[in-house]
Amino acid sequence: MRRLAIGLLVTLATLALVGGPAGAQDDPAETPAVDVLQVSGFVDPILVESIRDAIDRAVEGRAQALVLQVNSRGTVVDDEVLSDLLAEVADAEVPIAVWVGPNGARLYGPAAQILTVADITGMAPGARVGHVGAPLSAGSETIGFDGAAQDRLRAGSVGLDDARELGVFTEIRDVGVPTIKNMVEVLDGREVDGRTLEVTEDAVTDSGQLRRETTSPVRFSKLSLVDQLFHTVASPPVAYLLLLTGLALMVFEFYTAGVGVAAVVGAACLILATSGLSVLPTRWWAVALVVASMAAFAVDVQVGIPRFWTGVGIVGTIVASAALFEDLPGTSLRPSWIALLTGIGGIALTFVVGMPNMVRTRFATPTIGREWMIGEEGTAVTDVDPDGVVEVGEGRWRALTNRATPVRAGDPVRVASIDGVTLEIEPLEGAARDYREPRGASTPPVDRPADDASA
Repeated sequence: MRRLAIGLLVTLATLALVGGPAGAQDDPAETPAVDVLQVSGFVDPILVESIRDAIDRAVEGRAQALVLQVNSRGTVVDDEVLSDLLAEVADAEVPIAVWVGPNGARLYGPAAQILTVADITGMAPGARVGHVGAPLSAGSETIGFDGAAQDRLRAGSVGLDDARELGVFTEIRDVGVPTIKNMVEVLDGREVDGRTLEVTEDAVTDSGQLRRETTSPVRFSKLSLVDQLFHTVASPPVAYLLLLTGLALMVFEFYTAGVGVAAVVGAACLILATSGLSVLPTRWWAVALVVASMAAFAVDVQVGIPRFWTGVGIVGTIVASAALFEDLPGTSLRPSWIALLTGIGGIALTFVVGMPNMVRTRFATPTIGREWMIGEEGTAVTDVDPDGVVEVGEGRWRALTNRATPVRAGDPVRVASIDGVTLEIEPLEGAARDYREPRGASTPPVDRPADDASA
């Protein structure tokens, strides 16, 4: 046993001395990684928090660097929040690079000043940056672009060629930095805070050609599902459509005898819409106008016929849709024409065709149990010419006249028959026949005085 134990110890020692270092060098996990975070959409509180979390993960994971792949057309957070983020980027324990890409990407708004505190920056061909506004502060220092660049970017934007001339980016090639792979390769050999980044190495292909290969693992990260949901609803077309959908479903639920599915879905849409609208630069009077328009629609839904109030609702929806959001520098937040046509057209079809048909279908039941109303007297609430609203008993009903003679508001009426929930009424005076007469009965002849000729 003693000899066996000694043999095992000798074997383990040999492996530790000979195999240990070689195994550590070949293990790719020992190579420091490069983290990449995609920053897409308006820079809102969710994106700000995701950048902070990415910095913490990069530090804890001992990454060589953190690359922010940015494509944003505006900033919707306060300057104070943005200044704190810039200070964290400037003081981060890990090198931070910012790449504006891919082709056609934008970096607009005050958040573009992150380029002044990042360690390495680059942009793709076709990308643009600008509309940065006044210089912010990172901690106790005021930051901003240098000289002519600050003047040019304050209220305008530049592309690749102008950015190269103004020195906006630390890495500008003749073709820019076209892909994220190229941006990662840009990091190789850069010295940041006394650290030299080692991302690539020379390799010889089978044909004998020399090329650069990325040796550092690249770890991509993105928002969680919940964060992605709330970040998505903080976009103008999504928040706008959710608002209209939620309000329409609530009106629909009010006039149906369902189990509450429409109300639950509508409430969820309104919660998400409110979350997005609270982040975006929203004109709240326009939101109030949308709500008032839905109330106008509901007036005509009650009587089952699109009339004056339906027109008021459509006009109010159009005005509110066009003025719902304030524009950001360099970016119009008005929903696209597709979103506007979908929202306004959908609402118009819903309340001109869908809801009236739904209400008529719901109440188009036999009149069993309502026969007592035939012969009852009531009062015209509105002019019935040829349709309107009357009050019979303790309720108000949609009504039609059974003759061409109109009934004025306030006149007494009598119920002649019932069709679903629509009452056929007649005035108390001037009726062609008594309501108690059987239908189809012939009218008795009227005696007339004989003239002289007949005599």
